[in-house]
Amino acid sequence: MRNTWLVARREFTENVQTKGFWLGVITTPLLLLLAVNAQRWLDSRTPTRAFVVVDPGGLYVEAIDAAIERLHQREVLREFGQYVSKHALRDEAPTALDLEDTPAVDVDKLIEQVSDANPAAVDAFVTKGGVTMALAMIQGRLAADAPPFEEPRRSFVRVPLPDGIDPEASPADVAEALRPWLRGDRTIPLDDRNVDLFAAVVIPPEVIDHVIRPGGMPQPPSTAESVQFWAANLADTDLASEVERAINEAQRREAFAELDVDEATVRAAQGTSVPMVKLNPTKAAGREQVSMADQIRQWAPAGFVYLLWISIFAIASMLLNNTIEEKSNRLVEVLLSSITPWELMTGKLAGIAAAGLTMVSTWLAALVGVLWWQAGPQAEFARSLLEVVTGSGLLPAFLAYFVLGYLLYGSIFLALGSICNTLKEAQNMMQPVMIVMIVPLLTMVFIPKDPNGTLARVMSWIPLYTPFVMMNRAAASPPAVDFYGTSVLLACSVLFTLWLAGRIFSVGILRTGQPPRLVELLHWLTRRDAAS
Repeated sequence: MRNTWLVARREFTENVQTKGFWLGVITTPLLLLLAVNAQRWLDSRTPTRAFVVVDPGGLYVEAIDAAIERLHQREVLREFGQYVSKHALRDEAPTALDLEDTPAVDVDKLIEQVSDANPAAVDAFVTKGGVTMALAMIQGRLAADAPPFEEPRRSFVRVPLPDGIDPEASPADVAEALRPWLRGDRTIPLDDRNVDLFAAVVIPPEVIDHVIRPGGMPQPPSTAESVQFWAANLADTDLASEVERAINEAQRREAFAELDVDEATVRAAQGTSVPMVKLNPTKAAGREQVSMADQIRQWAPAGFVYLLWISIFAIASMLLNNTIEEKSNRLVEVLLSSITPWELMTGKLAGIAAAGLTMVSTWLAALVGVLWWQAGPQAEFARSLLEVVTGSGLLPAFLAYFVLGYLLYGSIFLALGSICNTLKEAQNMMQPVMIVMIVPLLTMVFIPKDPNGTLARVMSWIPLYTPFVMMNRAAASPPAVDFYGTSVLLACSVLFTLWLAGRIFSVGILRTGQPPRLVELLHWLTRRDAAS
């Protein structure tokens, strides 16, 4: 036991003193901070997209302009709301956010639905003065050190058609003439600079004769008879979606007029809805409504599964590389002159596990620190989220499955490392293990949707998947037979795998040359002196 402890201490010390370990410890908080703010930062760095509309018949250009303006004003309203939330004066003792009593409502989706059902609300906001009026209304309610509000840049701006292109020409000729701009060979002026042309919307006058009417048979779209959206960037679909929606809305207004139907009446009817709440029958009477805390507890296991997978794979890989390195430089021969192979193996497992747990702990501490450091209402939400997660009982389950999963996969990686002489050989032999390990990631999102279904229950009883699947099912109160039965089976499998790894390690660690064949491995397992 003393020798095992000495090996474990040596492995821990050597790993925590490496540059890679400290690089991971130091860069993790920076990466987390970047991840928290990356989306907003990237949005602010995305350039304004310039596009042209060729609509010689004047069918839809006004509708497109109005839609693009409403899109920008929605972005202004969203940014203004975040600005006020972050810099508004607050009471000295603010009320703590209780996620247990907060209904599970998607606020962004709700705002979008209201905006779509009542586009006149955005128009009214602009008509009454927009942000200038709103800032005047909240004067005196902002903190003294609040910075001035900066209106977000426009996502899209319609620019005039380049000189020399005839808008009255056929759609094919117009599109051909615009190709140099759409390909980036030529630029187009925007404000005080030249920019690339992001897209072109070409609207043939005859498209009005091919509108799909109710009851009509949909036909495959024809280029000559359809609104043409030209863009080389196929990943950014926001502009195409807005243009399509604006054109369809304009055409529906024309249909309302043809049918002598009041558009305001139709909008009012479309804005009606029936309230619906989600209730959980397993909760106490009077508190059945699904809250934000319930949703967090439902999906938090998926996050823990991902962290569990990353942790086990990273630490087991450290164990594999360390074993191959010591075997290749003959250091293992010196160690085995003083201790037994079993003491060396268990010491390595314990020492590198301690180093890995130290790194994982820094990741979690960095995550907590970044969430608590964030200012504004987001910080209060982060604090409440941490309270829900820590009080859900998921952390003890994570630690238990981490230890068992690490011992299971660590012993496999250690056995592979003992029979390989180079990393190239190890990579070839690791492919079957990687195929096995990728399955929990593929099912990580599906299992919470059916946590007690056939797939989840079957995978729970496969020891290689038990830590990940049971962690994913933790919030769904799996049957006791699954919880206790899989835990006992996993523990027995860990002991059996450790025994097998010890037999292979005791022979393979001193072996050189080509990796053994399967028949030879089976022979090692049956040798009486294999574990001596």
